Amino acid sequence: MQKLTDSIQQVQDKLQTLGHPNEIVQLTDSARTAQEAADALGCEVAQIAKSIIFRLKSTNEPLLVVASGINRINEKLIARTLEDKLGKADADFVREKTGFVIGGVPPLGHKEPVHTLIDEDLFQYDTIWAAAGHPKAVFQLTPHELESMTKGQVVAVK
Repeated sequence: MQKLTDSIQQVQDKLQTLGHPNEIVQLTDSARTAQEAADALGCEVAQIAKSIIFRLKSTNEPLLVVASGINRINEKLIARTLEDKLGKADADFVREKTGFVIGGVPPLGHKEPVHTLIDEDLFQYDTIWAAAGHPKAVFQLTPHELESMTKGQVVAVK
């Protein structure tokens, strides 16, 4: 196995700290998009747990929405759920708040705690795949592990 980058190692360490034996898989091709990840893994796009960071308007804090790879996030619905407005998070904001680059943001192991919402549609699958700190790194888990690891709130996102 090739050596893990610092950002991937950070995610692997967090998984181990949480008591999960999930091994990170490094892909030869990019998994920056849900479609690329699904193609590389041979799974359905819907099994990719994509991590999207938003900026909460009231606090300027990050919000992580972990959504099924086939779902487009309904920002107005999320804003109503949170009773807050959502702003776009640019690449600098994402890196500053999470410690990771867009396309490789994992659902856990961030620089600071991030409020997390989880797409209820992920729970129809036995296993899902999430980014692991790099656009070419992923790890497999169950939706229930995702909920447990992130302490995320399960919601409708579309």
